[in-house]
Amino acid sequence: MRAWSHSRFTFPVGERGRYPLGKYALLRERVVADGVLSAAQIAEPAAVEWAAVERVHDPAFVARMRAGALDRREGRVLGLPWSPELLERTRRGIGGTLAAAHDALAAGGAGVGVMLGGGTHHAGRASARGFCVFNDLAVVTGELRRAGLARRVLVVDCDVHQGDGTAELLGPDPDAFTLSVQCARNWPFTRIPSDLDVELPAGTGDDAYLVALEGALDAALMWAAPDVAFYVAGADPWEGDALGRLALTKAGLRARDELVLARLRAAGVPVVVTLAGGYAPDVRDTVDIHAATIAAALAPAAR
Repeated sequence: MRAWSHSRFTFPVGERGRYPLGKYALLRERVVADGVLSAAQIAEPAAVEWAAVERVHDPAFVARMRAGALDRREGRVLGLPWSPELLERTRRGIGGTLAAAHDALAAGGAGVGVMLGGGTHHAGRASARGFCVFNDLAVVTGELRRAGLARRVLVVDCDVHQGDGTAELLGPDPDAFTLSVQCARNWPFTRIPSDLDVELPAGTGDDAYLVALEGALDAALMWAAPDVAFYVAGADPWEGDALGRLALTKAGLRARDELVLARLRAAGVPVVVTLAGGYAPDVRDTVDIHAATIAAALAPAAR
C-alpha cells in the first residue's frame, strides 16, 4: 500500500493566483497524521518523459510550453504564470499518475493506485486550460497502451467542472469512455462532449447527486468494459467551495467516493485515484475532503 506525491515540487503562482498549491503538502501531512499511510509509504514520482507528452499533445504546443512562449491569451486561459518549476511539477504529476496506474494494475483484480494530485482534466491537445498544463489521464492512457498493460479505459470524473480536455483527447477514442458529472452552470461554459455528461443544477445536494451518479456508473460500466479506470475525485462539489455551485456535504462527498470505488471494485476494475480541484476559502476544508477520499481508497475493503 502506497501513494504518490509531487508536493515537494512547487512553483510561483503569481500575486493574485487562485491555485491552492499549498493543499498538496498539507494533504501529504494529513494522511500520515491520520494513520492512513506512513511517511515511508508516500513515494515521489519521476518526471514523465517529454516524448510521452508529445505523443498525446500537439508537438508545436508542447514546444511553446517548454520554451515559455505562450501568448497572452494562452497564459490567461491556463491561469498560472509560466516557469521551469511549473513544467517540472507538471511532469512529476503525470509521472505520479502513471506510477499509481502501475500500482493498480499490478495488484490485479480491483487493485487501487493513488496519486495525491493529478486529474488535470482541462488540458486539451493544443491548449493548457484551467490550471492544467498537460492532461495526465490521456498521457497515462497512452503509456499503458504502449506497454501492453491496458487497452480499454474508463474515466469517472467527479470534479464540479466538466473534464473538457479529457473529452477532447479521449472522447473520439473507441477504447476509452469518458463520464463527467458536473454542475450545469459552471466553467467551462463551452463544453466538449464527453461520452456521458451528467449536468446537475446549481444547488444539487447529496441525495440527488448520488442517485444521478449511480445511474451514470451503471451506464458507463455497461458500455466501457474497462481494463482500468481513472477516478477524478474533485473536492469542489462541496457546498462551501468558492468555485463550485453544487451543495454536497463532506459526508456526501465521502459517500460519493465509496460509491464509485465500490462499483468499480465489484466490477473487478483496477482504479487509479486522482484528486483534481478544490477551492474552499479555508484550504483545510479541501484537505479534509481529499484526505477522506484517500482513506476510502486505501481502506481494506477497497483493496
